[in-house]
Amino acid sequence: MGDIRESGQEDHGLAAVAHASATSDAPHTSTTTAVVDRPHPAHDPMVPRRYAITRVRQDTRDTFTLLLDPVDGDPLTFRAGQFTMLHAFGVGEVPISISGDPGAVTVDGTPAPLEHTIRNVGAVTRALVNAHPGTEIGVRGPFGTSWDPADAKGNDVVFVTGGIGLAPLRPAILDVLRERDRYGKVLLLYGSRTPEDILYGAQMRRWADLDDVNVQMTVDNAPYGYKGKVGFVTELITRAGFDPRHAWAFVCGPEVMMRSAASALTGRGVPATRIRLSMERSMKCGIGLCGHCQLRDLFICVDGPVLDYARLEPLMTVREL
Repeated sequence: MGDIRESGQEDHGLAAVAHASATSDAPHTSTTTAVVDRPHPAHDPMVPRRYAITRVRQDTRDTFTLLLDPVDGDPLTFRAGQFTMLHAFGVGEVPISISGDPGAVTVDGTPAPLEHTIRNVGAVTRALVNAHPGTEIGVRGPFGTSWDPADAKGNDVVFVTGGIGLAPLRPAILDVLRERDRYGKVLLLYGSRTPEDILYGAQMRRWADLDDVNVQMTVDNAPYGYKGKVGFVTELITRAGFDPRHAWAFVCGPEVMMRSAASALTGRGVPATRIRLSMERSMKCGIGLCGHCQLRDLFICVDGPVLDYARLEPLMTVREL
């Protein structure tokens, strides 16, 4: 369930991830493809489709990315920010945001594998990340609303994220970078628990090397001698170089972080209608029937997970039942 690196600019913690795994997490060759907001009409959204795991990549000590191919050969089309229900047969299912590139194809023109980045925190996620290539799992979806970063064209774009919250934002970042000349400044502000927990370290370094993307990172805790920033990601917002009158913000991470980030953004003058957050609730059915994810008058699986802060602000203190 990324700043232009000017001469003399401080490191922002990027050097601290230079020791990250050499395993490539480069995006697949991308082209623009048609996408839809809902499951394929031929597929019952309540019945899992079989997908074969083609690769399991370890990103951090407890976070893994699964690459999946449909057994029936019919690729899944999705929009940045949507999620699926992943089913480990005999164990259960769990909602996971899609972390791959919505427009990605392989070098021979076939659809790229479906990507999900998963933190190993329970029985279902443990079964998924411990599966071997060739193992079949079930996939329902895609479900929910999307980031729709195209709404921000002509404006500055600020991505604010913490921990595994980068995974649901990654498709939106890739969408923006695919049409980079249609946006103003692009900033990625990222926070992690420790340097070892930084997600997509190799790709983060590649983004930071781009002349037209501003990547700033901070960690909550660091060992002695660490040369990067230490502190909360929300602290980066107050000093980030963007025009709040002409900016859109996309925020994903722990709910307490998102509340603080949204408050900091509105404090700088970004309209609440231009701040989008991805909410996490106990989603089960994915189609608004079971009520597990109800938040006042909203069903997060269909009205969300991506919602603007103007709608969410009065609801974000509502506890789950």
